[in-house]
Amino acid sequence: MFTPQDLKQILSSGLLSFPITDFDADGNFVSRPYADRLEWLAPYGATALFVAGGTGEFFSLTPEDYTKVVKVAVETCRGKVPILAGAGGPTRTAIAYAQEAEKLGAHGVLLMPHYLTEASQDGLVAHIEAVCKSVKFGVVVYNRNVCRLDADSLLKLADRCPNLIGFKDGIGEIELMVTIRRKLGDRFTYLGGLPTAEVYASAYKALGVPVYSSAVFNFIPKTAIDFYEAVRTDDFATTNRLIDDFFLPYLAIRNRKQGYAVSIVKAGATLVGHTAGPVRTPLTDMTPQECERLDVLIKSLGPQ
Repeated sequence: MFTPQDLKQILSSGLLSFPITDFDADGNFVSRPYADRLEWLAPYGATALFVAGGTGEFFSLTPEDYTKVVKVAVETCRGKVPILAGAGGPTRTAIAYAQEAEKLGAHGVLLMPHYLTEASQDGLVAHIEAVCKSVKFGVVVYNRNVCRLDADSLLKLADRCPNLIGFKDGIGEIELMVTIRRKLGDRFTYLGGLPTAEVYASAYKALGVPVYSSAVFNFIPKTAIDFYEAVRTDDFATTNRLIDDFFLPYLAIRNRKQGYAVSIVKAGATLVGHTAGPVRTPLTDMTPQECERLDVLIKSLGPQ
């Protein structure tokens, strides 16, 4: 097991990703294909994998599904790549997920928003503090939607929770991100977490956030790694080419419907021969015509 500070160091460089979750035609979780997926992706060199995360449809998993997903991931990736599990929902539910992930041998959790109900800064601090103090391993908090922490709240949490080691931003407000980064300094490792993070990667690097999580790693892992390396080395010719030729057309498909940020990743995996089955409702799968457009984009990149 890594200490929280070990995990912080690991997450401070390299490409991160969120594996999609494998379902059969009836929408039931299937373990063997999921293990095969993780074994396929591991050699490409992601620094860490976040399982049962947003792209992994955490919000649609039952507690029983969650246990199976995390267990398979931990057993499959042991000694290969660190595993962080998603956790979220109201405080007691988030605690239960975090403790289950720790029991199963995950190296940390990504604490996702509590969803729906807005909360004050004091309430958010109390929620996150309770989750952090319920476990010993590292916690990364996901600033997104109704979980919108300010710098003062994060300072309180940094003082109270030594195992809160990471801050992932899914809001994209520059002033807020700059304020947090300047006030918190090296108290956290900082991760870019906007959907299709590659589009924002260079801008976030300039803000002091050089690490991000890639959803497209699920179906174009070589390109995802190549893009990260181009961002890391300021190879603007490569990043600009891939943004123009792939990512902007990709966004045009993704933005056709709400929820396609997950659906398009599952469609991409199917197109490259690593299907993970359908998404679970309330998400919807892409249409055949949209999949055809995506297929053209993927083939334009060459072998992965």
